[in-house]
Amino acid sequence: MLKKLSSVLVLALALGGQHFVVSSAFAQDSSAPAADAAAPAPAADAAAPAAAESSSSATNALDAANDSTKAAEAKFGFKKMVEEGDVVSHTVLGLMLIMSAATWYVGVVKLLVQSKLLSQGREARKVWDSKTLQDGVNSLKADSAFRAVAEDGLKALKHHDGKLTDKIDLESWVSMSVQRSVAGVTNDLQAGMAILATVASSSPFVGLLGTVWGIIHALITIAESGQPSIDKVAGPVGEALIMTAIGLGVAVPAVFLYNWLVRRNKIVGEALNSFAADVHAYLVVGVHGGDK
Repeated sequence: MLKKLSSVLVLALALGGQHFVVSSAFAQDSSAPAADAAAPAPAADAAAPAAAESSSSATNALDAANDSTKAAEAKFGFKKMVEEGDVVSHTVLGLMLIMSAATWYVGVVKLLVQSKLLSQGREARKVWDSKTLQDGVNSLKADSAFRAVAEDGLKALKHHDGKLTDKIDLESWVSMSVQRSVAGVTNDLQAGMAILATVASSSPFVGLLGTVWGIIHALITIAESGQPSIDKVAGPVGEALIMTAIGLGVAVPAVFLYNWLVRRNKIVGEALNSFAADVHAYLVVGVHGGDK
């Protein structure tokens, strides 16, 4: 009996040991994938420095490209053209600078004059709210062009009975006096417009002269070097293109300013003519006995 019990106990211990060995082995096998899954973490940590290094390389490449562009501009740009240009290129450049300065000066002055006249035209409408034309004229500013037109009409009315003008009818004499005054103002408005027209029409050809001169330099450089490489002709060709760009840059603002100012001159002229017609009608047809 004891032998049977000892045999059963030995068998149970043997089976328990085998189950422990199998369980340990399964536990080790199941922990292996977890270890393998955790393995890529060092690779991810290594990717961050690589990305930073790539970004730094791209930044360095961009800086190098910018430095190269600046070097090329310094070698073939406007500054180089001014420093190494000859008498012809400097003369052409100086002419275009003078044309540009004249364009903007005339444009600013004419805009100020036109704005002043338009403001005076709005004030002149109040003249007809007065009891007499003389009272309305006195309400205008002393430097008003519309006041000058009205005063010339009044003077013509008062001095019509002179020795030379008594043979001219009153209507014609007043009309001529008022129109002469309007013509004087409109002629002043046209001052400077010829400069804009000249700059607008001639500056492209002045720039073209600089362009042709730069191309001649490029051809001479090719002939002297014996090889048409881009680095040999880049300077003269760049000078030619810069001259073309400057010529267009001078011409385009002059054209726009000329057209705009002509339109504004027309508006001012129409306002003056309308006011002059009203003055003429009042002095000739209206009751003017109190204005004499």
